[in-house]
Amino acid sequence: MANMEETVFQIILHGGNGKSCAMEAIAAAKEGNFELAKQKMEEAAEALNDAHHIQTSLIQNEVRGNKIEVSLLMVHAQDHLMNAITLKDLAQEIIDLYELVKTPGGVQK
Repeated sequence: MANMEETVFQIILHGGNGKSCAMEAIAAAKEGNFELAKQKMEEAAEALNDAHHIQTSLIQNEVRGNKIEVSLLMVHAQDHLMNAITLKDLAQEIIDLYELVKTPGGVQK
């Protein structure tokens, strides 16, 4: 179980890092620093991709018949990851709006 807890904490860690990077990207866009916003969104995507890979390996393991006990910690990790992914998607929309408003003549994508 200790190994499973470590795996679950990795999902939480990467999810939290992704969420933090997405929030930093919004703050950068708010200041008009769209290059930094883009960099932070790439970091967010990388962190969330790492978490997703761990999640996928757990799912594949279960499909192979290796059932795991679903703990409150696992539920928390899944919730944390889902919210981080949602925030990243919303952050991109907010960044696009800031870019539209802050760029002379607006930027049409």
